[in-house]
Amino acid sequence: MKRALRWLARLGLFAVAALVLGTVVPRPLFGTAQGSDPGTARILVLSSPIHTDIAVPVGALAGSDFAFLAEAGLPLGHPNARWVLFGWGGRAFYVATPGMTDIQMGPLLKSFTLDSSVMHVQVVGAVEEGRPGVAGFTISKQGLARLLAFVRESFADPGGAPVQLLGTGYTPDDTFFEAIGTFNAFLGCNTWSARALRQAGLRTGWWNPLPQSLDWSMALFN
Repeated sequence: MKRALRWLARLGLFAVAALVLGTVVPRPLFGTAQGSDPGTARILVLSSPIHTDIAVPVGALAGSDFAFLAEAGLPLGHPNARWVLFGWGGRAFYVATPGMTDIQMGPLLKSFTLDSSVMHVQVVGAVEEGRPGVAGFTISKQGLARLLAFVRESFADPGGAPVQLLGTGYTPDDTFFEAIGTFNAFLGCNTWSARALRQAGLRTGWWNPLPQSLDWSMALFN
């Protein structure tokens, strides 16, 4: 019993150390992720206790690469639409969990094994920057293009077009699609957000599995 407790204590210390180092060690280690050309676009990072979304202006999706979103019924043309939120995550947990009060044990346990992944897309109106859970960043036009390319490549399109998961979504303004990659909580939605932000030219922590560690590292290095 004592040996097991010592093992658990060491494991806990290792996890804490990994989280701290993953937050305070920047990635990339020096400079910006993708150059330092002048900023011309605004993006948002929206954080909940367990998940982060990246928001881009609706007008940034005017090209054909994202035409499938309107075809899927998302209201990009609504006069009040301002932002499109993108998030990547595990299918079992993400689809079944609109909020903290909806957490179920089965999908939660699945997130600590291996799960297929999905992309969640939501159209929203004006978002107030500066309130808890909302952080805004100015990036370059090239950085926005790289970010959008990374997001687009995260959608699975085996037949030449992304596959919508019909009947999913939390509201009439959002839906899910099949995604590329296998989900695990240790390399999950927040590490995907960190990768996307580095494509935009921002710096993150070396390993950000939690929204809080991503928020802290973004505040430290940007």
